[in-house]
Amino acid sequence: MRILVAGSTGFLGRHITEHLLALSGVRVLRAGRSPGADLRVDLTTATVSALAADLHALAPDAVVNCAGAVGGGPLLLAETNARGPAVLCEALTAADLPVRLVHLGSAGEYGTTPGQPLGEDSATCPQGAYGATKLAGSLTVAEAALDAVVLRVFNPLGPDSPGTSLPGRLADELLRAGPDGTVRVGDLSAYRDFVDARDVAHAAALATTAPGPLPRILNIAGGSATQVRKVAEGLARISGFHGRIDENGTGSQRSSAISWQQADITAAATALGWHPERTLDTSLADLWTSRTGTPPTPA
Repeated sequence: MRILVAGSTGFLGRHITEHLLALSGVRVLRAGRSPGADLRVDLTTATVSALAADLHALAPDAVVNCAGAVGGGPLLLAETNARGPAVLCEALTAADLPVRLVHLGSAGEYGTTPGQPLGEDSATCPQGAYGATKLAGSLTVAEAALDAVVLRVFNPLGPDSPGTSLPGRLADELLRAGPDGTVRVGDLSAYRDFVDARDVAHAAALATTAPGPLPRILNIAGGSATQVRKVAEGLARISGFHGRIDENGTGSQRSSAISWQQADITAAATALGWHPERTLDTSLADLWTSRTGTPPTPA
């Protein structure tokens, strides 16, 4: 089976590519701007006709689109998160291939409903340009005349979490501060639904091979709301940090308007037989080890 991964150098893209490479009978092809890519393409500028020709020549059995932007100006967000999926969908249609498209969406496409888990039919009310552009891309995929599914990923973490994410930034700040310093972050009172990137990778792999048509949108999450402060406390414990966590610093504008989120992941269990396997403690321990190269400090 030939699976083309777009955005394979990003955080989730790397985990998904690594997971697919470990599967028997799968050949992974990479699409992106890097010189070593099997398909050199920039979805923010690609034309439908050229991309369709390249896709027809590669003839993948499935495409996993991990390409996306979480920061930058409105134009970059729109080009990457909205235009990119639109060009990919049109090119796949023009190439006329029997291919399944698996697209990574975001919990940012939803709003917040405190105390109520978000199902795939919950109202979408993105707060800001990131969520709005991700929603545009997901709707394009969900409405395309293709065999396609959107995996709406909630808050991924785990090994190699980027510094642009809260867990990754916390780990970097703890390393900077040392065991007795001060870590400055934003307000940590919000609740999020965290999921390990390796569990996301497993869901993406299942989605490429699941028989028959899939629901157009599936939530991929841990299935529980966890206060962000617990992530900070967990990393502090794992790292042996005894200093002070100051919540008066700058937080994420991208998620500051969302106070509480939890996903209903029943549909993913039914359609894919998928459920998250790793605990938050495991994800945080492996994140810390990926930063330092050493195991966590014993409790």
